[in-house]
Amino acid sequence: QVQLVESGGGLVQAGGSLRLSCAASGRTFSRYTMVWFRQAPGKEREFVATIGGSGARKAYADSVKDRFTIVRDSAKNRVYLQMNSLKPEDTAVYYCAATARSLIATLQSQVDYWGQGTQVTVSS
Repeated sequence: QVQLVESGGGLVQAGGSLRLSCAASGRTFSRYTMVWFRQAPGKEREFVATIGGSGARKAYADSVKDRFTIVRDSAKNRVYLQMNSLKPEDTAVYYCAATARSLIATLQSQVDYWGQGTQVTVSS
């Protein structure tokens, strides 16, 4: 079992930055591929970014590429999402997720564990 707890969400003006953090329980953090998804009001949950267990493999949604960066700190059992140049369309609940089944995960069906989500609101 892995428990995931997100933090770092909040209200920010367009063009600003936020760093989301996801703390994972357990001693086998490096075995899990970590993923960030987001869900805007009235929309389906969508993939944002993913990072493999070693941190070498990463992938991003086209909508956030070159603005968001995903990193992991295995010593702290944490994964971070640095979000720069935020836009109003980035407003959503951001979810941290983990999977032991895939080296890189972009689909909700690949996820084994979910966090509870953290709200990010970007004002124009």
